[in-house]
Amino acid sequence: MSTTVEAEATEGGTINDGNLNMAQEQTSRRGFCSVRHGLALIVHLCNFSISTQQINMSIAMPAMVNNTALPTPLNASIEGPPTDSQDNWNETLKEVKAVAAMYDWSPEIQGIILSSPNYCSFLAPIPCGYMAEMFGVKYLTSACLLISSVLNLFIPLAADTGVTWLIVLRIVQGIAQVMVLTSQYSIWTRWAPPLERSQLITLSVSGSVLGSCTILFIGGFLCQTLGWPTIFYIFGAIGCFSSFLWFALVYDDPMNHPFISTSEKEYIVCSLAQEDSPPGWSLPIKAMIKSLPLWSILIFYFTDYWYYYIITSYTPTYISSVLEVNIRDNGILSALPYVSAYICIVLGGLLADYLFSRKILRLNTIRKLFTVIGVVIPSAFTVSLFWVRSSFGATIAFLILAFSFKSIVQSGALINFMDIAPRHGTLLRGLSQIFSYLSGTISPTVSGFLISQDSEFGWRNVFLLSFAVGMAGLFFYLIFGQAEVQDWAKGRPSPTSEQTE
Repeated sequence: MSTTVEAEATEGGTINDGNLNMAQEQTSRRGFCSVRHGLALIVHLCNFSISTQQINMSIAMPAMVNNTALPTPLNASIEGPPTDSQDNWNETLKEVKAVAAMYDWSPEIQGIILSSPNYCSFLAPIPCGYMAEMFGVKYLTSACLLISSVLNLFIPLAADTGVTWLIVLRIVQGIAQVMVLTSQYSIWTRWAPPLERSQLITLSVSGSVLGSCTILFIGGFLCQTLGWPTIFYIFGAIGCFSSFLWFALVYDDPMNHPFISTSEKEYIVCSLAQEDSPPGWSLPIKAMIKSLPLWSILIFYFTDYWYYYIITSYTPTYISSVLEVNIRDNGILSALPYVSAYICIVLGGLLADYLFSRKILRLNTIRKLFTVIGVVIPSAFTVSLFWVRSSFGATIAFLILAFSFKSIVQSGALINFMDIAPRHGTLLRGLSQIFSYLSGTISPTVSGFLISQDSEFGWRNVFLLSFAVGMAGLFFYLIFGQAEVQDWAKGRPSPTSEQTE
């Protein structure tokens, strides 16, 4: 289904520096009104939808096993409102809350339900790249997003039917979500000019941060006022709308887009053709296994997501246990770092492309500089949390700063695989996700053990271990990381037997 950019450009006779410079000058004046930036906004909405669907069960779980109001004593009736700041809630809200079902799930069952989307997720990334090539990103991503969104609508019914059905539904939903997050990178293989790759990818990825922020802000409020099923209906409906929008407006290749201008099409095609890495699926497996730049990215994914899963999973718990705030305020405070991260991740992508397009810094220097900033500074703020825990303001400020600087790494090592092998972007994204899921399986478990073993110094040990793991991955990436297209990832005039080894 795919047509290589190089072949298209050759047929159209557009590969020459004069046409490229002219097209680049014309499209640069279009700014964010270009089709490729509109495409990034659609991917942004797609990631927003997936992020909310991944987190909504965590927000709804306390209401599903207790009640849809704020926590009350165990022997208190669920009919009456709590006696704190919610005393002014009216009878209508109490009646709405009373109709939401509640379940007698043990902590072990709750843990299985929350983690069930990850059970088979590691199976999806690798074949996803081939499926995207076979069916096209347009159809694969829209179908998987629709499946995940429809299943999200059926979560309340599945919970009523039985916990087994709920777990099976969540497993299937998790596979669909991983395929959406992986397959979308095939879009940028054909749509992202090298000089704009950072800003387009970070703009699209920032949708996940906005989704996390949004659901933390309003998820608890929805559960308290309208009942926990509402959170699944609202964000499931948004996901369905996003899938229809994707199907209607997204095209796999700029050559086939009906509304793109000729100048923008020529600019994209010429830019990618000069990179000498047309899309393709002949895999030089032996060369990939021996590639230290590739291993530096994969190892960094493991070490970076070690920190990511800890800070995202335990931020609400840390705020609740250390700062002793209620659930509603906890949600708002937990969302504040995501607001800053959302802003910084977009600005980081723009800054990276500005430095590269103006030839202020080499791309390899940009990737490593942004990676250092995204690892060292957040780790320092996080480790310092233990010593400022008595100060409410300092704790929140350090969390916000840690999230802000952490988002910078998205323009560093986390998109570096698109630099070294853009033609295999989807496959490498899938490989990196396997390493990130592996880290996500280990790090929360280890952190929970450390916290339970030492109530006083457990948090300090968690933060110090995260710092050590992060620095190890950073040093390995700084030594072996590169930002040039590798020989094994370049297009060949004709495939050889060595390529398929």
